[in-house]
Amino acid sequence: MTERIFETPSSARTTFNLSDLVVLAAVAALLYLGVRLAINTPDTVRGPDISLAPSALPYYALLSLGRMAAAYLLSLLFSLVYGYIAARNALAERWLMPLLDILQSVPILSFLPIVLLSLTAILPEAWAVELAAIVLIFTSQVWNLTFSFYQSMSTLPIELREAAAIFRFSRWLRLKQVELPFAALGLIWNSVMSWAGGWFFLMAAEIFTLGARDFRLPGLGAYLQTAADMGDTRALLLGIGALVALIVLLDQLAWRPLLAWAERFNVSQVESENPTRSWFLDGLRRSQWGVWVGHRLAQPILRRLDNLLNRLPEVVPSLESATEPPRRSWQPWLFGGLLAVSLGYGLFMAGQLLLSLPVTAWAAIGAGAGATLARVAIAVAIALAWTVPLGVFIGANARAAALLQPIVQILASVPATALFPVLLLGLLHRPAGANLAAILLMLLGTQWYLLFNVIAGAAAIPQDLNYTSNLLRLQGWRRWRTLLLPALFPYIITGLITASGGAWNASIVAEYTHFGGEINQVVGLGALITASTAEGDYALLLASTLAMIVLVVLINRLVWRRLYRLAEARFRMDQ
Repeated sequence: MTERIFETPSSARTTFNLSDLVVLAAVAALLYLGVRLAINTPDTVRGPDISLAPSALPYYALLSLGRMAAAYLLSLLFSLVYGYIAARNALAERWLMPLLDILQSVPILSFLPIVLLSLTAILPEAWAVELAAIVLIFTSQVWNLTFSFYQSMSTLPIELREAAAIFRFSRWLRLKQVELPFAALGLIWNSVMSWAGGWFFLMAAEIFTLGARDFRLPGLGAYLQTAADMGDTRALLLGIGALVALIVLLDQLAWRPLLAWAERFNVSQVESENPTRSWFLDGLRRSQWGVWVGHRLAQPILRRLDNLLNRLPEVVPSLESATEPPRRSWQPWLFGGLLAVSLGYGLFMAGQLLLSLPVTAWAAIGAGAGATLARVAIAVAIALAWTVPLGVFIGANARAAALLQPIVQILASVPATALFPVLLLGLLHRPAGANLAAILLMLLGTQWYLLFNVIAGAAAIPQDLNYTSNLLRLQGWRRWRTLLLPALFPYIITGLITASGGAWNASIVAEYTHFGGEINQVVGLGALITASTAEGDYALLLASTLAMIVLVVLINRLVWRRLYRLAEARFRMDQ
């Protein structure tokens, strides 16, 4: 396996190849397996009752926080491993990046019934529901983290790569001293966005109904969903208040200290005039308890990791050539043969299920795909128009960030699904009201991905470049064209990839809603997925889910990935 140090990854493939087709076939086979397992689940399932008493809120908040934390830790670990392998290994990248494209294109809420019902068929119900909720939150958090770390690894300044190679850094030292510090700021901002995305889908993760099967978990999302279903405005406001309080605590005790700590890794030769400050981090640095934790816990753990993982390389990649020829082994061929047989059987059975659909169903899928694509384009365009200037203002101004960042985090983290009944009430009786409400909910579910990536990009601009621009008196459009847009371009593309995926996912709850005892549905692929889930029409669910996956992958490959390659080639922060 050849490791690359100086090459720019060629992940941004703009055409389909064999790896894309194999990965897509594997996903289709896995979806079919989930559908087959889902058919064997119990006909009737009833979860625990959700109490709307205010005294239940602290307990529910702790349960939801635990699920979010478990999903985030899994997401962070997955992102670091996946992004590192994809960016550093040419052969692995050929398969991992198409897989990442397809996985982040799988609509979360159509994936949930397949995961939940299949887990219920093979695990105890309580374990299955809890694990499915964590998996759903994980899939709402992980993709933007993975893309962010992969982007940082791909655009690492060439002088840092050369320094690591010249000093013969081991893989562990390169990761610890060069790659993770360079990626830290983007990872932290995308972590904030990941938590916001997790809150968005928390209600769906903790309460899910499929016919007579009522899967629910005690938690803050279930509390909000139950309050909205029962029309209990007081309980809904109390639940939102508890969520906002939890978000503020996380901002002050976790994200703001991490952002202030990560500024030390900014690639700049000049110190920022207004660095990010955190009262909690300052207090930890001054406290005896913080010093004790650093000396007695953190440093010994890091020393043990250094002793375990720090192995000097025998060959420095890209500076010396390997002397041993690559070894051939029969294991990959055996694994490939078994995989091919399994994929062939899964595709054959999935094809039989898809062929059972009438022509009218395929026509409805085509019409729905076009309608949802139009709504996604409108939502992303609106998001791009306002997030870029606001993100630059927050990211480039520490004082503005101190004031606006907590507000933005709160707004991003309040589940739009909890506010959707209010939107429907105000828009349903207006001309094209259902379509406007669908676009608005998709916008609420997608705009924050862009905003947080732009903030991270603006904060990562070296201060010496800002000083140089000021000396050259670059103002207005000239400053945007010369400095801001080139520096932000990789972050904007990363945000657009995840934002468009978020819009497609949000279409599932935006295009098919229950309100006032009535079903409100517009033409769209998301509506077809939700309707087929509610009716237990697994053939239509599989077909509409695959249609959305293929369409999103096509858009990623033909549009976003071309722009991503341009960002890697022309807009690297090399100095």
